[in-house]
Amino acid sequence: KMGNAESHAYQNHLSRFLPEEQSDIDGLFDTLSGSSGSAGAKNTKAAKKSLTLAALQARQSAHTREPLPEPMIARLYNGMKSIDLPGKSSGLGEQIAKEQFVIFMSNLLKGNADEKISIIMRMMAKTGGPLKGRQIQEFTEDLITSVVHVLSYRKELKGWSLENTRDCSSGVKALASELLSELKLPDGTKPVGSQLLETSFDQSVIEDWVYRVPQISVFLSVVIRQGLHVLHSLPDQTNDILNLVPHCKGIKGRGVVSLFDIPAIIYINSHLPAEMQHKWQLLFSSRLHGESFSQLCAHVVNKGPCILIVRDLDGFIFGGFASHSWEVKPQFQGDNRCFLFSVYPTLAVYTYTGYNDHYMYLNHYQQTMPNGLGMGGQHGYFGLWIDSDYGKGHSKAKPRCTTYNSPQLSAKEDFTLDAMEVWAVGDVPESAGRKGKSILDVDPQAQALLEMAGKSRQSEGLREPMEEDEDDD
Repeated sequence: KMGNAESHAYQNHLSRFLPEEQSDIDGLFDTLSGSSGSAGAKNTKAAKKSLTLAALQARQSAHTREPLPEPMIARLYNGMKSIDLPGKSSGLGEQIAKEQFVIFMSNLLKGNADEKISIIMRMMAKTGGPLKGRQIQEFTEDLITSVVHVLSYRKELKGWSLENTRDCSSGVKALASELLSELKLPDGTKPVGSQLLETSFDQSVIEDWVYRVPQISVFLSVVIRQGLHVLHSLPDQTNDILNLVPHCKGIKGRGVVSLFDIPAIIYINSHLPAEMQHKWQLLFSSRLHGESFSQLCAHVVNKGPCILIVRDLDGFIFGGFASHSWEVKPQFQGDNRCFLFSVYPTLAVYTYTGYNDHYMYLNHYQQTMPNGLGMGGQHGYFGLWIDSDYGKGHSKAKPRCTTYNSPQLSAKEDFTLDAMEVWAVGDVPESAGRKGKSILDVDPQAQALLEMAGKSRQSEGLREPMEEDEDDD
């Protein structure tokens, strides 16, 4: 079936794909290169066909709204054009041969960092050679923008939408900055700020970065699979793409806009334990459930691991991941999977240091111990603290929080709460689903006193049943 014109390298690259993947890639190339773009084009000899930037752009703009933003189409084209074919001069001009197309797909979807890097370098800049930090930043921002755009376009956001989350523009820049903070020069230094933008990075440094920052390869794979609509329906060997965005439950139709944006959801979710990355369910929103510490406790206690996120009156957005169900008690709880994070003005995750085990703390109605919800640090000096006098909080981390090595997360050390959400992650424990709400859940002390006095809880049988969330997909 293959003509002699097609190189040995081409055959090797083609053999990386399963038979059904090969036919998917063949079909895409035929569609893109066919003058009419019709299915009839498949009957002509594809080996002689070639692909142009204009054809790629036309394929996109045939839709009312393009699956991929224009800058990313140009970058993909430059990547394809950068493939050198053995025994052929690079005098192909603006045409991309089928061999180049297949090798491009093979390297980016199935290749190692070494195989990806020269293509990525050419996607960052047509010229090749050392690149300025600014060029890497622009590529990374384009890549994140394209991922959000194409997932929204293909309706793959799993219940999230651009309408029920915060505007993405600052989130794209924040995630790009966070990924770029991993760029290391050969001597181990990490340039920052304007210095980073003007620093030149050679291929080996960028290869090391792509190797250590898995998001770049995952995002490229999503852009190619969903943007060009190829191999998108075949199961992926990794969970990276499967759980890139968790299923969202509990927000649909409630008129709430989450404090999270899509890039932050993708980034925070990637730091959760693997078994919790498939689903987030809204447990508490100050906009829905009122600004009350009792309400907060009623909605989060014994609901399994969860993420809480707050915005202070200055617009800073930050929070923490609790690896265990919250319990009301005067001791610290949780384990070393807990972390704190910042979403705005910077996006970052802060994990445990090993210095102490002050991961999570929740207390209410106690006279001898602090009342409120805290993560990291110590009493009076939490990395994140929400006071039981709802609306007040602090983030005291001079210079850093002992438990998580996080800086001050809020704009001011003592902050005023503007909004708060709590999301259960993974599967909510069955015990949480069986019980409805009771006034006694809000006041564990009253419950304990009743039990000490040998009284049963009369309200236990009068709980409202928990309504199961509708499927938000």
